[in-house]
Amino acid sequence: MSGLILLESGVGFVLVFFLPGYAISRALFPEWRLRGPLALRRLVELTTLSFVLSVTLTALVGYGLLTAAPGGFQAAWSNPVLEGVLLGVTVVAGGAGVARGAYRRDPLASPAPSSSGGEEGAFELTRQLDLLGREERRIRHGLRSPAPTPPERDRLRHRLEEIEEERADLSRRREAEYAE
Repeated sequence: MSGLILLESGVGFVLVFFLPGYAISRALFPEWRLRGPLALRRLVELTTLSFVLSVTLTALVGYGLLTAAPGGFQAAWSNPVLEGVLLGVTVVAGGAGVARGAYRRDPLASPAPSSSGGEEGAFELTRQLDLLGREERRIRHGLRSPAPTPPERDRLRHRLEEIEEERADLSRRREAEYAE
């Protein structure tokens, strides 16, 4: 009997604290994939968002049930009515996620390119500039450290010049696109 209570508590816990939020998150953000270079970041975002949405939804549904039936609803997280409503929300949101392609193995088709000009969007340019800035800071730190040998120091200086030139080129190219 204790195993059954433990199983019921575990299922109720997952249903109250994770599943509805997960289904809603996947329906809202079908393009999020848990593969590739952003997999860990997306996993943290999805888990956090799932928890927060589930707790919020549980509180809202519980409040709604309490006001709809003040004498007939027992305010407990393992209440079958609460679990039934949360399961219904999970199924509907899961269906919306399936319809939007959230659970497909292959990524969704990317949207049509914008007509704002330029090969890459502002986000992509910002990301590239940020990566170059990080590499520049890493190289500058390497140049300040006492360890590099003269050939290594020359190599770092040369790479630093390349990075500065690449950042300037990206900025010039984007400014020229905006000027057109």
